[in-house]
Amino acid sequence: MTDEALAVTQSVVENFTERYLESLGGTIEKRGDTWEVAIPDNEDTELPAGSLSLLCGAGRDEDSTGEPLHPESEFFQRMLREAAERRPTGKILMEADQDDVVIPQWIKEGDVEVREIQFTPYYDRTAIVVLFEVSIETVSEYQQELLRAIAIDHRSEERLPALEETFLQMASITTNGSPTTTESSLSKSDARSPLSTAQDQLMQSIQNEIDEIHNEASRAADAEVEEYRQLQQQRIQELEEKRSKLSLEIDELSEAINSSDQNDRVEALKKRKEAKAEYEEVDSELRALHERRDQGFPQKQDEIRKRHALDIRVTPLTVTQVEYERGEIDIELVEQGVSRTVTLGYGSGIGTTDTVQCSSCDSVLSVDNPLKTIKSSLQCRACSSSNE
Repeated sequence: MTDEALAVTQSVVENFTERYLESLGGTIEKRGDTWEVAIPDNEDTELPAGSLSLLCGAGRDEDSTGEPLHPESEFFQRMLREAAERRPTGKILMEADQDDVVIPQWIKEGDVEVREIQFTPYYDRTAIVVLFEVSIETVSEYQQELLRAIAIDHRSEERLPALEETFLQMASITTNGSPTTTESSLSKSDARSPLSTAQDQLMQSIQNEIDEIHNEASRAADAEVEEYRQLQQQRIQELEEKRSKLSLEIDELSEAINSSDQNDRVEALKKRKEAKAEYEEVDSELRALHERRDQGFPQKQDEIRKRHALDIRVTPLTVTQVEYERGEIDIELVEQGVSRTVTLGYGSGIGTTDTVQCSSCDSVLSVDNPLKTIKSSLQCRACSSSNE
């Protein structure tokens, strides 16, 4: 996972922790990356009552005393599960405000001025937002990213990525302007299909992280297999040297037996018998090692790769029903006395639902190739630059 993803997760963890502790009547005094927390003892919570220090994210010092607070910390895990048990389902009404209409990035990044925006809602829609806990673990690499939100339109089961971002932003708001959450009106059967779709979409969205960790785990397994192979090769060399010495010793003892008197011959026979027994043991171990080496040490490879296999756990924590409005926005654009109005599909909390193409090259206007001019028609930056 990228550092950016981990940083965002830490930010969400801290926002969530602050809101949850305050909902319990707790108080927080922040001193940089150390939070001094007081939790009342009369609240129905399994969190420890009284005073404690929380050590946030990367700023925590190993010598500091207190509870670590980060995505994988035991304290946050306990708090998250407790919060999910208290309210696993909910409902949010997301009404559009003219002042909150999101202007498409392909307009904001361009050179054309926006004079007026008008949103006209036509109908209400329902979405299901599922908050997942995701952990990906191997013996060599451990990653855990929490609070992944997946939003699915209840009717079409289309994924709504923009609504996911809006939902997480709303979940981090602690002001009085945050939306009111009520009990969901959806039945379990109504939510079952979107929940399944959300989990499928989640797995697709984290596939890159899974592949990255899988590759790291495979490299670690390959390194361990190679290290084991080298150790066994070293052992083979040691045994081959030992076998050669024993063979030479046996030959020397055989000569001594033929040329010695009775007493010396008995002692030499005893030593040769011991040397032959040891030779057989070494030769047997050597043949077995040669066989396993020629096969690539399959049993050891299987053992190593099983230990480095990925353990992926996906747990839905909360399901929120989001009621939002869909309709159209009329955006009046002006440029040096020329005025044009662009009409786009729009949804509260999800932004624009339509794409717009350049009238000259038919490429979709985007943040990388924004609107440049409306004088003769809607033209992208690339086309306008080539005409200058």
